[in-house]
Amino acid sequence: MQRYFANSINNNKLILNDDDFYHIKTVMRMKENDHIEVVYDNTLYLCSLGNINLKEVNIIRKLEHNNDNPVEVTLIVPLLKEQKMSLILEKATELGVSRIIPLVMERSIIRIDESRFNKKLERWRRICKEASEQSKRVDIPEITELKKIKDLENLDGIKLVCSTEKNISSIKICLKKHDFCDKINVVIGPEGGLTKNEEKILVDIGFKRVTLGNRILRVETVPMVILSIINYEYME
Repeated sequence: MQRYFANSINNNKLILNDDDFYHIKTVMRMKENDHIEVVYDNTLYLCSLGNINLKEVNIIRKLEHNNDNPVEVTLIVPLLKEQKMSLILEKATELGVSRIIPLVMERSIIRIDESRFNKKLERWRRICKEASEQSKRVDIPEITELKKIKDLENLDGIKLVCSTEKNISSIKICLKKHDFCDKINVVIGPEGGLTKNEEKILVDIGFKRVTLGNRILRVETVPMVILSIINYEYME
């Protein structure tokens, strides 16, 4: 059953955005009285379509759902080319990421001003919404404003930075030392990697260097590997 996220609730009706109704009417070719799932405020509802031209969605009842995210994972990523960023947002959402922090890094090849960033942010949030609907989540990952490394100092939970340095612990060993944790923060570098100065700053503010193994992975592959490992270690 198709799932959507509502913007608001009014009496016994849920309010979707125009793009959702375009998808319902034009792509899915649904009709009046067809059923859909709608999420509002982390609550899942079974709904029926009313008059589609009037964009009516009527609540039938609440549905039970499982919250399968035992750990809140914050992924901290550099600014990347749009295709790579879109892939990371989509797959990280499917794999259960809770929050994504875009970060200014020295070797990022993308440089954008505030107005351009706000336009990208709107698109990125739409990608996460659609991926959440597809993967049957009841929440949408938060994407924060653009941050700098020193802004990460006060993050709660385990703090990890993926490094290509030799003779450091693997992420698997590091996670096994924390049998129970509720928050994990992971920094990944851009195509050229983090600079030594950036790694030093991160270590100085509490991040621990970890490796994903001997292979050098593409930047868009790294989040999928990390989130898969975390899911394996902490999934009930």
